[in-house]
Amino acid sequence: MKYFSKLFFLLIVFNVFSQNDQEMIEKIFDNTMSSSKTYELLDHLSNEIGGRLSGSLNAERAVEWGRDELKKIGFDKVWLQEVMVPKWVRGPKEFALIETQPGTTFNVDACALGGSVATPSVGIKANVIEVHDFDELKELGKEKIDGKIVFFNRPMQSNLISTFQAYGEAVDQRTNGAVEAVKYGAIGVIVRSMSLRLDDYPHTGVMSYGQLPPSKRIPAAAISTNASEKLSNLLLINPNLKFLLRQQCKQYADVKSHNVIAEIKGSTYPKEIILVGGHLDSWDLGDGSHDDGAGIVQSMDVINILRKSGYKPKRTIRVVLFMNEENGTRGAKKYSEISKKKSLNHIFALESDAGGFSPRGFSFTSNKENFSKILKWKNLFAPYLIQSFETGGSGADIAPLETKNNVLAGLRPDSQRYFDYHHAANDTFDAINKRELELGSFAMTSLIYLFDKYGVNN
Repeated sequence: MKYFSKLFFLLIVFNVFSQNDQEMIEKIFDNTMSSSKTYELLDHLSNEIGGRLSGSLNAERAVEWGRDELKKIGFDKVWLQEVMVPKWVRGPKEFALIETQPGTTFNVDACALGGSVATPSVGIKANVIEVHDFDELKELGKEKIDGKIVFFNRPMQSNLISTFQAYGEAVDQRTNGAVEAVKYGAIGVIVRSMSLRLDDYPHTGVMSYGQLPPSKRIPAAAISTNASEKLSNLLLINPNLKFLLRQQCKQYADVKSHNVIAEIKGSTYPKEIILVGGHLDSWDLGDGSHDDGAGIVQSMDVINILRKSGYKPKRTIRVVLFMNEENGTRGAKKYSEISKKKSLNHIFALESDAGGFSPRGFSFTSNKENFSKILKWKNLFAPYLIQSFETGGSGADIAPLETKNNVLAGLRPDSQRYFDYHHAANDTFDAINKRELELGSFAMTSLIYLFDKYGVNN
């Protein structure tokens, strides 16, 4: 009898806690959807500041804007954390064309990859060799590649439901294509854009030369998916066609920039930190609304939403707008370095860096004990169709904060359209849906509420 009485008591307590949490999350939803500032904040960041490539004037304008807006929200403390970042400048618009025979040419949509060297002022013009992976490159060897432009044309896999998985399995040709091709005498590299959609937007992104000395580096550019299809088809007809590429990008010395940080002290456990953030920098072709303006404004609005919902955090909540995720993750590395020196205790960190689309759930980096606890919260999110809770990563900027006992999480919106915009000129504010953006804010705020209330198992 005592056993059943105790069990009955525990069930009552559990139901009361669940009911209380359900009511709070309903309140968070109502306040987010009726009075969130995320769309308004993103409008300014995207349309008044624009693309925010690390080291640029716009990136510094974004730092000042982020600091000023966080002060308006009313955090206990707002400050800038200095970090040195790369400064790469694209220069005038790139020019590319396919020449099937003298006098017969087709213009091509192209953009330099981030970190690429320039072509000579007149450009480079050469025959093209099409490959799909580095094994094929090796099989062809120097005899067939020397003096040519290598065209990497491996599409993202369309038969994977996770577009991030498809991206991850295709992106090596962009990041390492040039350093691999130069081994066999290539004079340049063009890469199929990392997108599942057929369109005329070339997608940039970071590339690496590894330890290759500057004198050995070759120019690298992306061409649109439509241009890739066209070039591949023309090569079947005429393997001797030529490709012309001209770009005037330049790498400068590192410059000073900043992470933007704000925090509100917890009322009960001020030394336990809950971090929420995204990256303030973006590529320069669009205005970075999805990547990662959405994550920035969602993170900034969490405290506003909690306040409007009548909830006072027990733990310290810290918002971090990271600098330089796109081409170096210098901001993340600096933040982690300083946090470790100060022995800061980040019990939970949440990152939004997968676009402003409808949230479907979260992915977690966690030990088994904490993940079992997290799974019990799924039903609280189910009414909002945000119940996909999985292990398998969080985000690039918070990853260095991982410990054995803390939890890292990434917001996981519906990903099917994300790579239509990722790193391209169409990543602009008009591609943002207000309701979807706000649903992401709601999901993030609700998860932070639960971690603040219940903490983690140490």
